[in-house]
Amino acid sequence: MSWLDTSHKSSSRFGIHLGRSPRSFSYAEPEINLIAFIDVLLVILIFLMISTTFTKFQEIAITLPTASGVETVDSAREINIAVSGDGRFALNGKIMNRSQLGSALKQMNTVPEQNLRISIDADARAPHQAVMTVLELARDAGLPNIAFSSQVKK
Repeated sequence: MSWLDTSHKSSSRFGIHLGRSPRSFSYAEPEINLIAFIDVLLVILIFLMISTTFTKFQEIAITLPTASGVETVDSAREINIAVSGDGRFALNGKIMNRSQLGSALKQMNTVPEQNLRISIDADARAPHQAVMTVLELARDAGLPNIAFSSQVKK
């Protein structure tokens, strides 16, 4: 017997079949084990459900000021600025645009001894940006004493 003999038993023990062609072997198709895959997904889902906290987003709590109906009288000279529903400005009854209002407020604050108070009368439908514009112009003019007008509840 030679070492190339195909009938040798040791070659079949290791799965070497020299007499067959390589095309005669049947290879098993790889499969995904769906049961194990589903089990893993369920474990992940349960973990996420337990570890997730659900928070309910609430609105911002705002406490609005109420008018007491008591008028305070002090020695301040009052400047009335009205803001209309469409965002126009009026200084002491005279309609102005933004630049005119800013220059008028700066002129009113030329005498530093005066105690000036700005009263903002804003329409309920006035844009917030218009009211913020009045506040910015008062700040730029150096007028820190600002009051907002409101209606008394009946």
